[in-house]
Amino acid sequence: MPRTPTQLLSPADQERRRGLRTMKGVALGALVFMAVLFAFSFAFQQEIPALAYVRAAAEGGMVGALADWFAVTALFRHPLGIPIPHTAIIPSRKDEIGRTLGEFVETEFLRGDVVRTKLEQTAIAARLGEWLSTPEHAERVAAEASLMAAGVLQALSDEEVRDVIEELAREHLIAPDWGPPVGAWLGRIIETGGHHNAVDLVADTIAAWLEANKAAFTGLVSRRLPAWVPSVAHRFVDDTVYNEAVKLVAAIRADPRHPARIAIDGYLTRLADNLQHDPATIGRFEDAKLALFDSPRVRELAAEAWTTAKAGLLRSLADPQSGLRRRAAQALAEIGERLTTDASLQHRVDSWVTDAAVFLVDRYRHDIASIITDTVERWDPVETTEKIELMVGRDLQYIRLNGTIVGALAGVAIFTIAHALLG
Repeated sequence: MPRTPTQLLSPADQERRRGLRTMKGVALGALVFMAVLFAFSFAFQQEIPALAYVRAAAEGGMVGALADWFAVTALFRHPLGIPIPHTAIIPSRKDEIGRTLGEFVETEFLRGDVVRTKLEQTAIAARLGEWLSTPEHAERVAAEASLMAAGVLQALSDEEVRDVIEELAREHLIAPDWGPPVGAWLGRIIETGGHHNAVDLVADTIAAWLEANKAAFTGLVSRRLPAWVPSVAHRFVDDTVYNEAVKLVAAIRADPRHPARIAIDGYLTRLADNLQHDPATIGRFEDAKLALFDSPRVRELAAEAWTTAKAGLLRSLADPQSGLRRRAAQALAEIGERLTTDASLQHRVDSWVTDAAVFLVDRYRHDIASIITDTVERWDPVETTEKIELMVGRDLQYIRLNGTIVGALAGVAIFTIAHALLG
C-alpha cells in the first residue's frame, strides 16, 4: 500500500506544515478583511466621503494580496489548477534547478583557493590533537578501527588469502635463485670472522653434551671388537674414545687456530664460493629449496599459521582489554598529545591535510557537485515541491501579508495624490 504524503513527512515537517497553514490563514484573512472593507466603504462612501480613502486602501490591498498570492503560488503549482505559462516553476524545472545548484556549488565553493583559505584558517592538527588526547576519545577511535579491521579480516576468504600468500612466496621467495645471494652473504660473514662465535657455540654445546652423556660411549666401539677380547679391553677402548673426544673438543675450544677450525673455515669458504659460481652446488641448493617449499607439510603449516594469526587478531580486536587495543589507544593518545604541543608537527599535518583536500577538490569537484544534480533528478517532483514549500513557504506567506499592507498604502497614496491634483 503506497504511503500518503503526510506519512512521508518527518515530525519536523509536520510542525512546519502546521506553521505554514497558520500563515496561509493569516494571509487569506488579510485578503478577506480588505474585501469586506472594500464592500463596506464602497457602499457608504456617498454618505461618508472619507470612506473613499478607505475604499482606495482596500482596493490596493486586494490587488497587492492577489498579485503576491499568484507569485507565491506560481513557484509551487499552477494557480487555481490553470496551466498558465511560467507557473509551477519548481516541479517543472526541478532538474534544471538541481543542475544550476550543482554548478553553483562547484564554481563557488569547490574551488582550490576557497578550500585552502578556509583550511589554513582552521587549526586542524591542534583540534584533532586536543580531541585525541582525551583517553575516552582515543579508546573510541581504537574501538572503531578495531571493528573495521575485524570486518575486513572476516570478509577475507581463507582460501584466497592462502592463494595470495602462496603466489607471493613463489614470486619473491621460491622463483629467485637463493644460491648466489646466500653464498655472497656467507662469504661476507667468513671475511669478517662472524662465524667464529657460531663455531664456539657448537663446541661448547658438544662439550656440555659429552660431560652429561659419558654413558652413551659404553659399547660404542667395543661392541665391534672380536668376542675373545677381554671385557677390560672393551672398557678401556670405550674410555679411550670418550677421553679423546673430550680432549679434541677442549683443544678446539682453547685454540683459535686449531686445525679443525681451519678446516671448517676452508669448508665454509669453498661452500660460499661454490654457491656463487658452481652450477652443480647451486642446482643442489635450489633442489633442496624447492623440495622444502613444495612439500605439502609446509603448505599445511602456512595455512595453519594464517588461521591461527587470523583467530588471534580477531580475539584481540574484539577484546577491549587486550594488549593490542590498549596499545592502540595509548598510541593514539600519545599522537594527540604531540599534535597539541608540537608546533612543527602541527604545521606539517595542517599542510598535508590542506594539500590533500585541495588536490581532491581540484580533481574531483565536478564528481562531488554531481551528487547534488543526481540527487535532485531522482527526487519526485511532488515530494520535492512539498518539501521546499514546507521549508520556505511560511516565510513566503509574509510576502502575501506585506503585499496586502503595501498595496493598501499604495492605494491610499495614489488616490490622495490623484484627488489633490484633480480637486
